[in-house]
Amino acid sequence: MDAAADRFARFVATLGRGPGRSRALTRAEAREACAMVLAGEAEPVQVGAFLMLLRYRGEDADEIAGLVEAVRDRAGIGTRPIGADLDWPSYGAGRTRDSPWFLLAALAVARAGIAVLMHGSNEFSTGQPVLEALAALGIAPAGGLAEAERMLAAARFAYLPLRCFSPELDGLLGLRRQLGLRSPMNTAARLLNPGNAPCGVDGVFHPPYIEVHLGVAERLGRARLLVLKGGGGEAERNPAKPVLAHLRIGAGRSQTEFSPLPGARAPEDGADFAAVWRGGISPPGVLAVVQATIGMALLAAGRAEDAREADQAAAAVWAGRRAE
Repeated sequence: MDAAADRFARFVATLGRGPGRSRALTRAEAREACAMVLAGEAEPVQVGAFLMLLRYRGEDADEIAGLVEAVRDRAGIGTRPIGADLDWPSYGAGRTRDSPWFLLAALAVARAGIAVLMHGSNEFSTGQPVLEALAALGIAPAGGLAEAERMLAAARFAYLPLRCFSPELDGLLGLRRQLGLRSPMNTAARLLNPGNAPCGVDGVFHPPYIEVHLGVAERLGRARLLVLKGGGGEAERNPAKPVLAHLRIGAGRSQTEFSPLPGARAPEDGADFAAVWRGGISPPGVLAVVQATIGMALLAAGRAEDAREADQAAAAVWAGRRAE
């Protein structure tokens, strides 16, 4: 092996030694190892072993923080804000998804004055990808961080595909085809905050991941982040059930429970995405999801004091989307 491969082998060995001898990587080790992967300095077999050992051991907040820092370094993200108020990752791949109704919530919130930077990759989703839904509305994605900044200034919304600012990480997520499983790089992607927004909202598929996401936010000094179990792993709220939102604000944490919306039911399958946005149709189940998700976003952005106030404001935000 060459010197780089030999150096990377030590990270794999640290993760893969037998019971009682293996351990999680430190934040600094994870940052260095991930930087080598992104730079192409690790052999393909090493990359596969690295990703699956990270997964097998279970996600660790220090490790994920190091991965996030490495990706941000490689992508040249830096610390300068680009005009986003709310960071909204979209990397879900739920098997039961229909349309990305959370996107309509994000667009309505943007029309209400909260600049939203959505970023992601829905390559493995069985539902309608965000890019396809945007095309139905005549909205183009951003081609990079600079264009996202211009779009945020002009319309308070931008969707930035992962491949446009971190093609290396996008390729790692694509290894799911060969490995059969997602890796902790998916969690790292959700926590990138490429626009350095002061607030963020994040959905997870499995509740145990909530603690990891909050722990990473603490380590990275994120000012405000709301995490909840969302539909299909997205930041989308189920209006028919109580939903517990976990908030990191400054150095503290809190929990807020959203109550079910009166009369809420499952969204109607096959509802026309663009027609819902334009008001041509108003399927009750879909509108309940959208308005519930708007309420979640308002709380995440600090535009409501509690869940009740957020839900009360959500209907007006949805109705006001057509004012522009």
